[in-house]
Amino acid sequence: MSKFKIYAKSILIPVILGSIVGFIISGFIDYNSLIKPPFAPPSILFPIIWTILYVLMGLSYGILDSNNLVDYDINSIYYLQLIFNLLWPIIFFVFEARLFAFIWIIILAILVIIMTVKFFRKNQISGILQIPYIVWTFFATYLNLSIYLLNR
Repeated sequence: MSKFKIYAKSILIPVILGSIVGFIISGFIDYNSLIKPPFAPPSILFPIIWTILYVLMGLSYGILDSNNLVDYDINSIYYLQLIFNLLWPIIFFVFEARLFAFIWIIILAILVIIMTVKFFRKNQISGILQIPYIVWTFFATYLNLSIYLLNR
C-alpha cells in the first residue's frame, strides 16, 4: 500500500468514527444547559479540537504504519484507546452517567499515556504528536468531574 493510502486510511478512521459518534450524540448534548466550571470552553470549540486530535492520532499511527513499526501491542493500545474515546461522549451525553463517564475518562487518560509512550518508543515524532491529546484528555477529565459535581 502506498504511503498516501496508509496516511489517508490512518487519518480517516478516527475522523470518520468521531464524526459518526458526534452525529449519534448530537441530539443529546446538553453542555450549554449545564453549570460549568471556570475555564470551560464554548461548545463550538469541541468539534474543532476533536477533529484536530483525531487527525493527529491518525497521523501518528500513519507514521508508524508507513514505517512498518505497527505490531500487536501498537494495534491493541491504539484501537482500545480509540474505543474508549468514542464511547465516552455516549456515556456522558446520551446516558448522562457523569460519574461513570469520569471513571471512564480516567481509564482513557491512562490508555492515551500508554499509547503515547509506546508510539514514542517506536518513533519519537509519532509520540510527540500525541501530547495535545494527553493535555486535552486531562482537561476533559477536569471538565467531566467539575460538571458532575456542579450538576448533581
